Amino acid sequence: MKTLANFHFHDMQPALDDFRTAVIAGLSEQRKCLSPKFFYDERGSQLFDAITEVPEYYPTRTEIALLHRYKDEMAEMLGRDGLLIELGSGSDVKIRVLLDALLPRAYAPIDISRAHLHMSAGAIANDHPKLAVHAVCADYSKPFALPDFDTAWHRAAFFPGSSIGNFDPPQAREFLGRVASLLGPDGRLLIGVDLKKNPTCLHAAYNDRQGITAEFNLNLLTRINRELGGDFEIGAFHHDARYNAELGRVEMHIVATSSQRVRIDGNHYEFLAGESIHTENSYKFSVEEFQALAAQSGLCSLQVWQDDAAQFSVHCLGVNNQ
Repeated sequence: MKTLANFHFHDMQPALDDFRTAVIAGLSEQRKCLSPKFFYDERGSQLFDAITEVPEYYPTRTEIALLHRYKDEMAEMLGRDGLLIELGSGSDVKIRVLLDALLPRAYAPIDISRAHLHMSAGAIANDHPKLAVHAVCADYSKPFALPDFDTAWHRAAFFPGSSIGNFDPPQAREFLGRVASLLGPDGRLLIGVDLKKNPTCLHAAYNDRQGITAEFNLNLLTRINRELGGDFEIGAFHHDARYNAELGRVEMHIVATSSQRVRIDGNHYEFLAGESIHTENSYKFSVEEFQALAAQSGLCSLQVWQDDAAQFSVHCLGVNNQ
């Protein structure tokens, strides 16, 4: 891609040592676990984009339909002609709907996947030559610094895909509180939130018949082998996603099919047959449950949009109890 005057890339991607430290810590736990943020190497990002296209996975197409249907209302609530921050930008399909309605002065997508971010943000800069695009490669689940922007600009943020469900409730409150601080007084947050529904529908969405979600989950082991010198035998593990009704969340696991020993960076980890690595939670909410969570984080509900089947919701939240 040619060099664009309106495209700026700020690389704050976590170092390989951070990945190594997290993997060693997670696999040393009594109940082995890894953070879902590590799914998103280049291959993982491609696989997630493929997941959004499978028939069983309703969240993406439902959220996109809501954005198309209510984009003008959403733009009015967020405020035009300011700075738009996107957390976990990934694919650019959703943000393009908002950009056309919102017409911000500057757009700052934040994502941990360097290659995916560079490609999607660069394409947006190319298609919107008057828009200043400042892509930030960073782990948005931790504090990070934004480039310097005009402090007089109104700030709005977009957090799509119900990624808030990947945080446990205390982490979600902390994260939303940091977003509120990032936005400042009068800031607005547009956030996608998956709703509670029939467990059969949830099971199908996270165990698609094409096996793409399984490949996405197991790609984490491939990444460990490639980047950390691990020796996971990928075929000796399988994907499992289950709904925990008591906690209101889908849990994703990588399960050992037999007893085995795995080496990573000089460390050894024993797996019993049936033992799992817990890789992701995806909490589901009622509208009222999510509004209560937001209120505990210094954000108040200004507007809620949901589809006719009440599968998915998009919330506009305001800072400082507007």
